[in-house]
Amino acid sequence: MAAEETKTEPLIVKRSYGLDEKDSHEHSEPVSFSFGSQTNEGLATEGYLLDTQTKSKAWDEISKQLPLAWPMIGVNLLQFSLQLVSLMFVGHLGELSLASASIATSFANVSGWSVLLGMGSALETLCGQAYGGKQFHLLGVYMQRALIVLNLTAILISFIWFNMGKMLLMLHQDAAIAAKAGEYARWLIPGLFAYASLQAVVKFLQTQAVVLPMLLCSFITLLVHIPVCYLLVFKLGFGNIGAALASSLSGWLNLVLLLLYIRFSKTCSKTWTSYSREAFQDLKGFLNLAIPSAVMVCLEYWAFEMVILLSGTLPDPQLETSTLSICTRVSNELGAGRPIVAQSAVLVALSLAVVDALSVASLLLSIRHVWGWAFSNEAEVVRYVAAMMPFIACVAVMDAIQGVLSGIARGCGWQAIGAFANLGAYYIVGLPIAVLLAFFFHLNGQGLWIGVLCGISTQMVLLLVITLRLNWETQARKALSRVYMSGSSTLP
Repeated sequence: MAAEETKTEPLIVKRSYGLDEKDSHEHSEPVSFSFGSQTNEGLATEGYLLDTQTKSKAWDEISKQLPLAWPMIGVNLLQFSLQLVSLMFVGHLGELSLASASIATSFANVSGWSVLLGMGSALETLCGQAYGGKQFHLLGVYMQRALIVLNLTAILISFIWFNMGKMLLMLHQDAAIAAKAGEYARWLIPGLFAYASLQAVVKFLQTQAVVLPMLLCSFITLLVHIPVCYLLVFKLGFGNIGAALASSLSGWLNLVLLLLYIRFSKTCSKTWTSYSREAFQDLKGFLNLAIPSAVMVCLEYWAFEMVILLSGTLPDPQLETSTLSICTRVSNELGAGRPIVAQSAVLVALSLAVVDALSVASLLLSIRHVWGWAFSNEAEVVRYVAAMMPFIACVAVMDAIQGVLSGIARGCGWQAIGAFANLGAYYIVGLPIAVLLAFFFHLNGQGLWIGVLCGISTQMVLLLVITLRLNWETQARKALSRVYMSGSSTLP
């Protein structure tokens, strides 16, 4: 006797968009997710994970994701490239200049950029779910709320950056490197506030799938950044601080271009109306998501940046720091291409990510003997970078997969779970292995990267196990509750 077919009724939610009761019932829509053995019609997956043999459905999902993913990959790569280009110019001033700028950039990432990036990721949950629930006005409110919180946080971070030189000495960094790194960090402070605001603006646009304007603005910014950086570093003789100042100016240029687009474009007319007093309300609710988001992102970023800080305590710290910083920046570039949407068709997203990562990893391996020359004139540095590239290629593939899974975490609003996964992966597995191999087995920089590879692999496995155990219908109910608790509409 054949087993009876199990059917699950879709979750029905009445959405009121300012209509009267007579008309509002016409906008009731089925909302559901499908995963594992459950298959429902609705917002996201429509059984794609189960029906992988249906090529048309898989292609439909790919055709939806690619127009969003590729421009967003470009946006992130271009924005990350600002610091990368600055380090390239500084690297040709000598090993000390590159080492100090690299240490400053890494410390800035640990103490500032990763914090703001993580807190801003709360908007991926809030704005994404509000947009899906057609509560368009909430996107503008959430963005303004994020601008307030992130810029207040930036004020606190600026005090840390101002005293970075002294703090690096306390961490047993080389005195010459610490002094120049502290100087570099002080000229990054003006750009800190641009970066804080940019996180809110980018997430605001990203969750509306407004990606092409961001790509264009980022491209224009990078085109301006390159000659400005060259002018300040070499022609005007500012050296290290010229590169830091160029990064700050470029951050503000990117922010202004995006704000002008939001203000005058019809695309954002529904989501951006005007400044609202609601932005100052429920700051605690925003922090309840922002803080776990920051912890989740920071635990991962800190692990990578601690590799560079640890390299400063190895023999020949200028060589180790210069090389490890180049490799870390390359790794960050790869991570910047993480898919932006993973709420639906996880299998498709993972497949695209792996294909992309394998392509980039193959390219890195093919140019590993020449890549170092972009950052340094020192043959020793170039040879060391080439030796590190196989590890970076492996990290690229693992990072692509965990990037999709981390996107699921932020989309569903369970950043706290993701934070615990990252804590175990990097600080119980990855970094202890890195220290053991680098300092006790004397593998130096290669030992550090093997530890990072172990950490990111563990992170990928933990997030995959969590994702496979998700109940998508429950996640749908939580998302709807969050949206309607923040807006004027209420659940039935």
